[in-house]
Amino acid sequence: MAAEEEISQEELNIHGPGDKLRMGRQAMKLELEDVAARTRVPLRLLKALETGDYAALPGSTYCIGFSRAYARAVGLDEVQIAREVRAELEAQDAMTGSRYEAFEPADPARVPPRYLAWTAIVLALILAVGYGIWRTQYFTAPTDEEIAQTAVIEAPAPAPARPGAVSVPMPPATPSGEVVLTATDTVWLRIYEEGGKRLFEKEMAAGESYSVPADAKNPLILTGRPQALRVTVGGKEVPPLGTPDKTIADVGISASALNARPSAPPPSGSNLP
Repeated sequence: MAAEEEISQEELNIHGPGDKLRMGRQAMKLELEDVAARTRVPLRLLKALETGDYAALPGSTYCIGFSRAYARAVGLDEVQIAREVRAELEAQDAMTGSRYEAFEPADPARVPPRYLAWTAIVLALILAVGYGIWRTQYFTAPTDEEIAQTAVIEAPAPAPARPGAVSVPMPPATPSGEVVLTATDTVWLRIYEEGGKRLFEKEMAAGESYSVPADAKNPLILTGRPQALRVTVGGKEVPPLGTPDKTIADVGISASALNARPSAPPPSGSNLP
């Protein structure tokens, strides 16, 4: 029997959405841990929903999304619950000003201020420009003077081609190998394809591993603790994906993308939003 059928309409009318969620859970004789297992929403965020502590949640979108999942898990009308949560958020906004909207945080417990997001964007642009300059200088052809100062090692001349023979160019070597992410500490991460399809999303415990599917289309990663992941390509460890406790998003983790990264980790920067 659905939870709303076990709770009188009068009780539902006099309580807020958080109370209704709690009453629905109790009507189904569930603990918060049971709801967390069903919805995959962290326990602390479910507690915040029940108490109406929306400031403890990452943003309005998350508040509404989590409340819908909670309502669905306990048999309540998720559309109605979401509508009431949105109304409460708008009422709070009217009293306290604009509510901070987090942009896809890797860990809901760490929601950075907006000014840090802008700082991160500026730093990312600086890094991108610097990397472009470095690539330009690194791959610039040497001058005649530089060639003259370098010892020339003569290679044996290739055998003459037979008449009528067609030269077939060899295909370039493609970096390959299984990509494995191993948690060295507790870490939340999401793996998704370029088109947005989610391949994996979980809070991994230390020692847990995940192998990126070989047929994944340009797999990307989102996480707030890149230092808690050990990444290997074909069994060979690659540099960290980012600086400690700094959120990374849309970072390629295919074998080719990882092998193309610089050998040294990126300099320290602020958290992405």
